Amino acid sequence: MATKIDVHITATDIGDDGYYAKSRDLIVTGGLSVDVGVWLRVRGRIKAGEGIEAGSGIKAGEGIEAGSDIKAGWGIEAGSGIKAGWDIKAGSGIEAGWGIEAGSGISAKWVGAALRIFAGLCSWRLPTEVECEIRAEVRGGTVAHGTVVAPASAKKGGE
Repeated sequence: MATKIDVHITATDIGDDGYYAKSRDLIVTGGLSVDVGVWLRVRGRIKAGEGIEAGSGIKAGEGIEAGSDIKAGWGIEAGSGIKAGWDIKAGSGIEAGWGIEAGSGISAKWVGAALRIFAGLCSWRLPTEVECEIRAEVRGGTVAHGTVVAPASAKKGGE
């Protein structure tokens, strides 16, 4: 079994063009934490054996995949798919060129996909109702698995 190594991305890892400078793809065996002050942009794909967490946004030219959670203070955007073993959470929106797949729930102001959206896909047990929730306005795509409920901020504000 490979050793899991956590990686922390900072502003020094970002090139003058605003993209991750060390390689086209960003692949780590452990968790990935991002503290760059702006969107983490990667030309290829982002993949972590554990979770991905960014204070701002995450954008990949291809797909984003995490063994556990994907969390971003702003948004999450991928040219192809977004897949997480557990939750996908964003402060604003989540957008995928193909589909969105979460082992547990999805939470954002809005979500959009060209194809399908799945929440509550854990395969080792039956998910709870909460784990199947998509707490967001669905702006595109077909909800293939999960229940759409009002985003938490809309419920609190009474909008």
